[in-house]
Amino acid sequence: MTADRSESISASERAYQVIRDQILDGTHAPDTMLGEASLAADLGVSRTPVRVALARLQDEGWIVIYPKRGALVQGVGERTVAELADARFVLETTAVDSASDELRQRLAERLERSVDEQRAAFADGDVRRFIDLTLRFHRGFVEAGGNTVLLELYDQLSDRHRFVLFASGDRLLTRCAEIIAEHEQLTEHLRTGNAAEFARTLRGHIAENAPPSAVGREMTEINSSLWD
Repeated sequence: MTADRSESISASERAYQVIRDQILDGTHAPDTMLGEASLAADLGVSRTPVRVALARLQDEGWIVIYPKRGALVQGVGERTVAELADARFVLETTAVDSASDELRQRLAERLERSVDEQRAAFADGDVRRFIDLTLRFHRGFVEAGGNTVLLELYDQLSDRHRFVLFASGDRLLTRCAEIIAEHEQLTEHLRTGNAAEFARTLRGHIAENAPPSAVGREMTEINSSLWD
């Protein structure tokens, strides 16, 4: 591989990462039209790596490219938010249900430290760090199950989850104290092995970002039998 080819790949990856992050954190809001030339200028690269990055983002559903016009940011629609809630509920409860008592106890200790860090981020008004910690907190439930396929599926949802959290904007800040309290409840239910209460709390917690009717409708009853 030539040096020029290697640099081109690096520039394309960097362009992809930056543009993707700017879509996820709301810098490029839905319905914004992005132009190759302006993006290239902002990133300090040629238009070629930007074009490659945009093609990749279109494949992932974040933008739609209109030849000679630009790329329109899509974001995440209401139906996708609801489907995301369903998927997260199933993956998180399923993974926790399959975790051993020892793993649940170890995870609970780790999540307690995470809650303390979340509280500190909230006190500092650091929304980005709070979101990062929240994402890792919920990923921990799936890690506890020890199922690499479930974890891979969950990671595929992380960008949409991040987008939804950033899109919550000021509402997220006003709910930070409630979110932390709910995280504490989830951690306690995990520690005590109370599957029904864990599922019920998680369902209500997730429903704040999705229509309640879309979240785990009968999953509480299904999952409650798995820790009995």
